[in-house]
Amino acid sequence: MEILFNGLKVGIVLAFLIGPVFFTIIQTSVERGFWKGVLVSLGVSLSDVLYVAVCYFGLAQVINEPTFRLYLAYAGGTILILFGIYNVFIKSRKNMHPSLDVANEKSRYRYFIKGFIINGMSPMVLIFWVGTISVASLDFGYVRGLEFFIFFAIVLGTVLSTDILKAFLADKLRTLITQRLLMIMNVIVGICLIFFGIRLLVLANTFGG
Repeated sequence: MEILFNGLKVGIVLAFLIGPVFFTIIQTSVERGFWKGVLVSLGVSLSDVLYVAVCYFGLAQVINEPTFRLYLAYAGGTILILFGIYNVFIKSRKNMHPSLDVANEKSRYRYFIKGFIINGMSPMVLIFWVGTISVASLDFGYVRGLEFFIFFAIVLGTVLSTDILKAFLADKLRTLITQRLLMIMNVIVGICLIFFGIRLLVLANTFGG
């Protein structure tokens, strides 16, 4: 029960952090429906799993290297800014009335990849997972083995579940969304992504040590 409580606690904290992933899931669900939002959430979850796995297998020192974090900050910031510019100047001008968007199978992968990239290229996510593993090992005593696995399975499951819940709630609001509101939302999301991207670039030297 203690592992369950600690895992839920950490997972909920991460789930309610407001960042580019939050806006991306909401935007995708409103524009393209619940299942497209779920695909973004699954992409986010996979990048989280990879970070935890890398740290678990003893590579935390590599991803915590100042040079690696510096380049990751530059790459992540640039990607967020490009996504933001696309939303503000291109996507906001498109006719994006909410629909089920029954697309072909190939087009669905881009939502998964989008979630994976936006989450995976953020140094803040990397720092969070390194910090979480430190807390799990030093504070909770989950160093290796079954306890470690259960703890992070609960954390990752909680984050994924809340992301899917966000997609579900956003999808339910689609009937209230007009074309004008979609345009405004795309501009707001774009500005937020640009803000997070610029913030990463400004903080790049900090990540680099």
